[in-house]
Amino acid sequence: MNGDFRQQLRAWLADNLHGEFAKLRGVGGPGREHEQYESRREWDRKLAKAGWSCLGWPVEHGGRGASTQEQVIFYEEYAAANAPARVNHIGEELLGPTLIAFGTPEQQRRFLPKILAVEELWCQGYSEPGAGSDLASVSTTATVDGDDWVITGQKVWTSLAHEADWCFVLARTQPGSRRREGLSYLLVPMRQPGVEVRPIRQLTGTSEFNEVFFDNARTSKDMVVGEVGDGWRVAMATLAFERGVATLGQQVGFRRELDALIDLAKRNGAIDDPVIKERLTRSWIGLEVMRAHALRTLSRKDPGYEASVSKLVWARWHRELGELAMQVRGPESMVAVDGDLDEWQRLFLFSRADTIYGGSDEIQRTIIAERVLGLPKEPRA
Repeated sequence: MNGDFRQQLRAWLADNLHGEFAKLRGVGGPGREHEQYESRREWDRKLAKAGWSCLGWPVEHGGRGASTQEQVIFYEEYAAANAPARVNHIGEELLGPTLIAFGTPEQQRRFLPKILAVEELWCQGYSEPGAGSDLASVSTTATVDGDDWVITGQKVWTSLAHEADWCFVLARTQPGSRRREGLSYLLVPMRQPGVEVRPIRQLTGTSEFNEVFFDNARTSKDMVVGEVGDGWRVAMATLAFERGVATLGQQVGFRRELDALIDLAKRNGAIDDPVIKERLTRSWIGLEVMRAHALRTLSRKDPGYEASVSKLVWARWHRELGELAMQVRGPESMVAVDGDLDEWQRLFLFSRADTIYGGSDEIQRTIIAERVLGLPKEPRA
């Protein structure tokens, strides 16, 4: 049956990545989210109409009820076809499953169909200037005023906030609370006077990340997912969804980058350097280890610390691949023709952030040390 699923998907992608969508092959992704954004949104809508989005959602919520194995197949085939990066992934892969698990029936009816139809786009309001990987230190506040929550604070590194219609925001709703206590998970509209989005220009020259300022922004009282004060548990569930089956699709993208780099090394003679050949071999081995770990993790209902291990492994591997690309290209890697970066220079520069965003290496190591190895906790102010 899974063979039929794979063949159907492969055939559909081959038939539809043509015509107006042919130009989207390989477009988008980290560091390149600005590329043909509206066309990629139309592609997402085409996927949705054909039943190839929200695969893991239950049928009663508009999904396909696909098994984990079928979802793995989808991400593998999608990446192997060099299909464009999705613009709806935050709503589809993060918020949607969170609402299905914790949302009220009213919230599910209000938001899930809009996500499914790619009519409303979402961003994630977690990190703050003083609370990046240490998420429990968030200071953005939300207080009740009549029938509304009033939100004040700042979020940072908010991916695609400039395109989003809504943001799921982790805010402190209990005055005087500290760390994980007193947090709530709020759904906040972005198109209102109390929300200001400021792009952050990156090393690559693009601006897919943003600062978001909430200055007495409002959302209705019923826009709390889960219970008031239980935001930490809901936020952790969202992060678990983020590090789920989609990581295998990410790895197929990594495979494509590695294969292209090996091909480049063969063409320009860098493969004859024994040091470069060994590094390419180690990269291949590292990718196989990464895949094996991801498959093992997917079989568990609560991946727990293994999600931290996965983040450590892929972030360091990808950053080192960017460094290796510069070594393979040699001195010409230092020159940008007419100021434009090529694919390898962009990979090198953007992958410098891999070990920082999504939970820095230092935080992931602390989680493993304290929660798995039982080492003494670091002193905190």
